[in-house]
Formats: sequence, C-alpha cells, structure tokens
Amino acid sequence: MKELWLRFLSFLGIAYWVEITTTAPRCTYYFGPFASRASAEDAHFGYLEDLKEEGAQGIQIVIKKCKPTTLTIFDEGENFPRPFQPMMSIGN
Repeated sequence: MKELWLRFLSFLGIAYWVEITTTAPRCTYYFGPFASRASAEDAHFGYLEDLKEEGAQGIQIVIKKCKPTTLTIFDEGENFPRPFQPMMSIGN
C-alpha cells in the first residue's frame, strides 16, 4: 500500500525527493520518492555518507517536491569512467 501511495505522489509531482549536488564530480543525484519531508530528511544522512565515502566534494543537499526524470545527472564535460567498453561498433 505504501508503494502505491508513493507512486501516486510521484505521478502528481508532489512527492519529496533528496536532491544532492556535488562539485567533484559535477553531478546531481535524486533520491526518493518520500511521502513526507521528515522521511526524506531522515534518509538523506545515508546518501550523504555514501557520497563522502566515494570521495565526492562540494556536497549540497536540498529536499524538495519535484518529479525528476533522471536520477543521476552528470556534467558531460568531465571524464567519467565508462561502466563498460563496447566490444564492437555496428555500422558506419
């Protein structure tokens, strides 16, 4: 039932999300959805700790109602390691 409620809130764009931006790497992360501001505030500490352990710097946190379409946004101007290497390219 809780999952259905969160889906409904997300659909309407009124669910709470934790938005975390970092300067190194230059990324924006969205964590959620949450039914209340208090539950988002309680959960953000874990996300913050994980990012610190990964070496992220310049961390800023905002808790807000929104409807993110992408959960991780990174500055494409930076060189990020690819999660995989293509084995071949198709077509030219």
